[in-house]
Amino acid sequence: MSGLSSIGLSPEYMKVGTSSFYEFASAVAPHVLPTSRAGELGSGDAGALSPHGTTIAAATFAGGVVLAGDRRATAGSMIAQRDIEKVYPADEFSVIGIAGSAGVGIDLIRLFQLELEHYEKLEGSSLSLVGKANRLATMVRGNLPLAMQGLIAVPLFAGWDEPAGRGRIFSYDPTGGRYEEHEFHSIGSGSVFARGSLKKLYRPDLDAAGAATAVIQALYDAADDDSATGGPDVARKIYPVIMVAGPDGVERVAEPRVAELVDQMLTGRLRRPDGPGAPLS
Repeated sequence: MSGLSSIGLSPEYMKVGTSSFYEFASAVAPHVLPTSRAGELGSGDAGALSPHGTTIAAATFAGGVVLAGDRRATAGSMIAQRDIEKVYPADEFSVIGIAGSAGVGIDLIRLFQLELEHYEKLEGSSLSLVGKANRLATMVRGNLPLAMQGLIAVPLFAGWDEPAGRGRIFSYDPTGGRYEEHEFHSIGSGSVFARGSLKKLYRPDLDAAGAATAVIQALYDAADDDSATGGPDVARKIYPVIMVAGPDGVERVAEPRVAELVDQMLTGRLRRPDGPGAPLS
């Protein structure tokens, strides 16, 4: 055991206790977790120190679920990055997007990806979608000390639920509260505008292309009213990141296809700048 202590690991390292990498790391080397930084910050609001990312939108369709994010990160009134990516595969059948403190959010995503991979290697099978959502809630709850110092990052999680045969969406609050959303949802500073847009555009009979178009429209509406949300930048060829999760796994919509959908949307906006109208009945 002396060899373990010499490299900073406790005797717990040799014990098989849990299939959760997050719980394992908390027991044997808590200093490697993002939450270990909370004690280093002291008192005060550290939120202004980190660029913030918004907005994330999701919508289900008959064959799965679409999750998309704009590409802007802001630092106060400044654009900190124009092409940040805030939507990633979580594993083979689920996707995750992040809003809030960008650095904390990216760390949370990487840790969650490792959590799911660790579980699958130890157990020989993957968690259920609800199990994944619950694990993510525990990790978000673990970030509460940083959130209380202004470094708030909340995810939007979605994936294909094989037993249920449908796509599902889960949202979170900074305390780790987990909520299942139905049909569509959005998080981030532009979320109220994106959800308002999806209320008018969403239909249960949408296919994958229709759901992708709906979230693109929603992100554009969010960018139209929220300065922290970035619209598609055609000149720089910067488009939303769109992921689709279905029975065949997770696929990122290719950029040429996203560009095509964005071009169709912008052509329609030339005729009607506020976007497509919804029937009154």
